[in-house]
Amino acid sequence: MSPQSAVINDVRSQMGRDSKRAAQKTVLDARQRLTSSSGTRASFDFELMHDYASSRLRSALPIAGLVIILAIVATFWVPPLFTALWAGMVIASLLVVVLVAQRFRASDPAKFNAARWTTSFVIGETICGLSWSTLSLFTLVTNPEPLTAVMFAMVLVAVAANAVATHTLPPATLTSTLPVAITVSGNLIALGGTLNYTLAAVSVCGVVFFVYLARQLHAAELETITHQAEKDSLIAELEEARQMSDEARRHAEQANIAKSQFLATMSHELRTPLNAIIGFSEVLKSELLGPHQVPQYKEYAGDIHSSGQHLLNLINELLDLSRIEAGKYDLNEEVVSLVDIAADCRRMMELRAKSKGIELVYNVGNNLPRLWGDERAIRQVVLNLLSNAIKFTPQNGKIVLVVTRSGDGGQLVSVKDNGPGIPEEEIETVLSSFGQGSLAQKTAEQGAGLGLPIVQKIMELHQGRFDLFSKLRFGTEVIATFPRARVMDALAPVVEKKSRLEIYSEAG
Repeated sequence: MSPQSAVINDVRSQMGRDSKRAAQKTVLDARQRLTSSSGTRASFDFELMHDYASSRLRSALPIAGLVIILAIVATFWVPPLFTALWAGMVIASLLVVVLVAQRFRASDPAKFNAARWTTSFVIGETICGLSWSTLSLFTLVTNPEPLTAVMFAMVLVAVAANAVATHTLPPATLTSTLPVAITVSGNLIALGGTLNYTLAAVSVCGVVFFVYLARQLHAAELETITHQAEKDSLIAELEEARQMSDEARRHAEQANIAKSQFLATMSHELRTPLNAIIGFSEVLKSELLGPHQVPQYKEYAGDIHSSGQHLLNLINELLDLSRIEAGKYDLNEEVVSLVDIAADCRRMMELRAKSKGIELVYNVGNNLPRLWGDERAIRQVVLNLLSNAIKFTPQNGKIVLVVTRSGDGGQLVSVKDNGPGIPEEEIETVLSSFGQGSLAQKTAEQGAGLGLPIVQKIMELHQGRFDLFSKLRFGTEVIATFPRARVMDALAPVVEKKSRLEIYSEAG
């Protein structure tokens, strides 16, 4: 299998793996949503519970301090013993929640069980919520009338603190806030009176608000985790794509090296027998050793000679293109005349044009200076352009070869024919390596599709430009433009300044 085929197979197999990976990812996402306690992905449950545990551990000390402050304030109306017992129960229940959170933080994430830990946290928060709800027992040991406003304030503080601390675990939010809200609101309603009814209603509304706020915070936290997961996934995909790109580039470089080695080897292996084939077929075609007994042999020898020449030209084009792409095509630059090169190429191609009845017109600009470039490469450019024009121009057609100045002060070679032209959508194909238009595929003189790509690359090596303009049924014009920097314009003559003495002597 050739290196190019290996690269193609690698790309196809990678596309198959990508589609399979996408299908597996879709199935995995669906399964994670079905098994998730948060309704999104099971992998997010650990993140949410980890945030819950961290939040509970961070807020434990401030909430304990808040409980102590509330207990101290309540001593103005409730015996200190009862407030101390209440504070001790709340802090003890808070310690239970802290211990469960610490045990979760110390557990192995690989053995994470969302349902088991959710149950543990909900039980701990239920104990904490029930301990807060003993606040309603204060009315049993003292006059309840002055306590109603204090109990209302303590309920709102408890609900707010617990809702914020448990927002990443909605079931825990409910079990930590509802008991105290229900018991105190029920106690206020039982006491009766417009003020108590109002405080009870406000307490219920406060619980609803803080539970809603906790839900919003939970949604925001979940969205943050989702975006983080998407970012991590994107980074992983980009890293994988980079590795695939590096691997593909390595394969391409290996294929290019193998291609260059193959062409270098085959150039020697093919040229040696081809030279013999071309030489001996020319001897047979010319009948240098005597006439053939069978007339068809001369015709066959001519076919062998022309086929050998065609194959040798194809090998030379392949080698040129390979050297250019490998950056090993070195220009042998010198001062050359673009006019003389174009004239030589016209004479070489004139016989071929006349055989098809094509008129080859040559126009040259006035006083064109010389160029700095590679004569062999420039000659190859002009020959390729003329050869293409003759190949695709019909019988009795016309080709115009022009050498003149370009608009920016450079020089250009233009070859224009009145052939069938090239469809606009095929121009890019024609300019690519081995690319052939529909007309080239139909004609008997089709080549390998390397002429114009070689011209393009030679012009790039000369810092020039190659343009192709064509319209169907109106012909084609190709222009190779050399930059102004390569034009060897004559310098202005140096005028020496005369001294005053010389001027006076001439005047005298």
